Amino acid sequence: MPKVSSVIVPYATYLRVYEPLAAFPEPERGHWTRYARRTDRPSYQDELRRALADLLPTPPVPVPVHESLDAFVLEVDGVVCVCPWRTRLRGWQALGDLAEEFPAPVLDALLPPVVRRQATQDYERWLARNPDARPWIRTSTWQVPLHWFVLVSDEERRYDKGTGEIPPLLRYRTPMVQARRRVARALRTLKDTIDEGPLVDGLVEVGRWLEEFHPRSLVELDYGGLVHVLPAGELEDDHSAADVAEGIAALRAGDGSAAGAAYGRLVERWRSVRDRRSAN
Repeated sequence: MPKVSSVIVPYATYLRVYEPLAAFPEPERGHWTRYARRTDRPSYQDELRRALADLLPTPPVPVPVHESLDAFVLEVDGVVCVCPWRTRLRGWQALGDLAEEFPAPVLDALLPPVVRRQATQDYERWLARNPDARPWIRTSTWQVPLHWFVLVSDEERRYDKGTGEIPPLLRYRTPMVQARRRVARALRTLKDTIDEGPLVDGLVEVGRWLEEFHPRSLVELDYGGLVHVLPAGELEDDHSAADVAEGIAALRAGDGSAAGAAYGRLVERWRSVRDRRSAN
């Protein structure tokens, strides 16, 4: 695990897909093969710092001029898998969500309308040439969307408290086939019991996204920068994936009381996180 610098950029969480090198066409496969041999690969904090640095000039640069050539790399059972950053694509997509995050006057102060309009036009032209483009990384701020927990199980949870310059870590990692199976099974249960709602909509959308990747990929849910704002005790006691699984199993069994109890634990836990956001 890389050391963290004295400047920590909060507070994003991530859902990542790592694809095996065989999933990439040449010449991209060759690039990632060489990249995976590097010993100086940057971390997710480096990625965030670069993005924030682009917002400092006047006018700000909301989307990088060039696509990133960096990635996260894993080797599992001798198979090298990479998760390309695709920072430019994700920047364009994130612009579309800003209107829901900030009131119009605040958004205009952060990113003037002319800057957003130009970025949108650039994205539309780029997308016309790359209609099948999709990100390998999804990001959320100040929360882990509940439907992300459906993809993983408590047995796949890894928590490290961190020591000295090594930051704490809380993440889950699972094979793609398992993630897809869990989504499909949860959707059957939810559609039979609650029919519709944000959890169903989120699962349908993330399930479609997962289908875009190689079946031997790995899916990672990472608490990312959120570990720097949550007390160690709360992180250690956070078993949200287990609560989600328990709630869905209870719905499947027709036990509304147990499902409600599991949901209540989730609501209380993530309300406390949102309260910290308001305090900041």
